[in-house]
Amino acid sequence: MSYPLVTGFGGVVRPGETWNRQRLRSNNEWLLLERLRTGGPLSRAQLARDTGLSKPTVSIALAALERAGLAREAGRFAPERGRTAVLYERDPTAGRVLGIDIGRAWLRVALTDLAGRVLARADVPNRGSSADAVADEVVAAARGATAEAGVPESAINRTVIGTPGVWDEQCRSVRYANQLPGWNEPGLFDRIAEGLGTRITVANDANLAALGEYTFGSGAGSRVFAYLLIGTGLGVGVVREGDLLAGTHGSAGEIGFLPLPGRPGETLEEATSAEAVVRTARRLGMRGQLTARKVFDAARAGDEAAVATVHHEAEQLAYAVAVVSAVLDPDLVVLGGGLGQSADLLLGPLEEALHRLVPIRPRLAPSRLQEEAVLYGAVATALDLARPEIFVRRTAAL
Repeated sequence: MSYPLVTGFGGVVRPGETWNRQRLRSNNEWLLLERLRTGGPLSRAQLARDTGLSKPTVSIALAALERAGLAREAGRFAPERGRTAVLYERDPTAGRVLGIDIGRAWLRVALTDLAGRVLARADVPNRGSSADAVADEVVAAARGATAEAGVPESAINRTVIGTPGVWDEQCRSVRYANQLPGWNEPGLFDRIAEGLGTRITVANDANLAALGEYTFGSGAGSRVFAYLLIGTGLGVGVVREGDLLAGTHGSAGEIGFLPLPGRPGETLEEATSAEAVVRTARRLGMRGQLTARKVFDAARAGDEAAVATVHHEAEQLAYAVAVVSAVLDPDLVVLGGGLGQSADLLLGPLEEALHRLVPIRPRLAPSRLQEEAVLYGAVATALDLARPEIFVRRTAAL
């Protein structure tokens, strides 16, 4: 028995395949399931109106979805006139996914059901002294989250991991993750997959942050949206009409490698990272044990050297935004990452500097998700991957 390759609302038919009754039924069920996900709870009558399917077809498909454990009754609606209607919703307990964000300072894990409801969280400092140790800490944090929720590892349908760098499927390793020493060693993510006992997907952190911000934050509704991830490194994630632009080899947005004009040997990442903020602050006279956050806090308090440091950082970031704007012409650029949390100080001088560089003027905004953006993007991606897989597996038994 064959089933459609499901993408979006109605699935697709491969070239050369023809419709049959089973495939039509399966597509009707997927259509209803997606409508319940985006608009539920809904009655059978409303589902018929929304999808164009007949009421008998809707009733048959809903019954099949209930038997498969994919949909369930969500209550009843009693109108002023007419019969009471049964409301249906997608059953969120049909699957579980893990989202993981691996950063130089923190490891973040979220376990959710199919509705994206968080069942357990783990946020732990990244204290791994080696790449293997970091991988083991990721496994321990994820196991802790699943144990907290009482969910066995075998019940996890998908795990998506966000990491600096670019995943190389052929080598089974990450390239360009300079912030995590040894992170390009082959086998690290296979080690994580074995430790978790689940299927994993690895993705660039800036790309996931862009997806998270587009789905849940400031980027919602944008046609072309760019997310600038500024922290220990620099990266850009781009979403065009809901789709991630990752490039041929997954390297789209790696603008941190760009050399700076007139400054031989210095890259854009080296000039804009948190370490660059500290270096500039020291050059301008600040003393003591400094971090980028302390410099921005001092700027809010009016420290002249700190304020000058913030303006210098804005000048460097303006060059990054100018490059993105000239190539992509986005309607929105969001500042995120560790330094993006200080957008209240950066946006004004950044916009002024950008206007001096290029005539293209995208709207600038702070991230709503802040340090959670990568994790939210990992969860959103895991859900997108898991939902059709669960649907095909569960309906295959009907």
